[in-house]
Amino acid sequence: MTSAAKSNGLVCTLPVWDEAVAERAAGIRTCGSTSNTSIALAAKCVLKQERFDVGVASSLFGDILSDLAAALTRSIGIAPSVNLDPTRQFPSMAEPVHGSGHDIAGRGIANPIGAFWTATLMFEHLGDADAAGAVIAAIEPILADPATRTGDLQGRASTAEVTDALVAHLR
Repeated sequence: MTSAAKSNGLVCTLPVWDEAVAERAAGIRTCGSTSNTSIALAAKCVLKQERFDVGVASSLFGDILSDLAAALTRSIGIAPSVNLDPTRQFPSMAEPVHGSGHDIAGRGIANPIGAFWTATLMFEHLGDADAAGAVIAAIEPILADPATRTGDLQGRASTAEVTDALVAHLR
């Protein structure tokens, strides 16, 4: 797990963030953690994105870094995102990185993969690994086949066609 903050610049608030992340990570046996300034983490994401798995950040830095990570995949349309409350006291929120896509709404060109992949994160959080695995297993052949890729991934499929293909794989 990698934490993004700017504690050296926002010295009144973000050191509290760093302490909270370290405390949470220490309570999870399988979780190692590192902390980076948001600026350094952005550079590391560009240079060696394969070294990252889970990132945690405040809304501001998370929004910036998740868009950067999506751009690095060459498609903001496939990037999943989830804001989890690990205590489960408050609701969590799952939404693709791209949000609602007002500028392309109704045109049939949006890549729905990010929404489906986000659902897998929600299923995992809710404890349904089988549902998460089924959706991932349906996403993989869609991304592998140029005929079921949207334009952002150099394909020609519409939003509906990708969705129909995914549903067919799930059945």
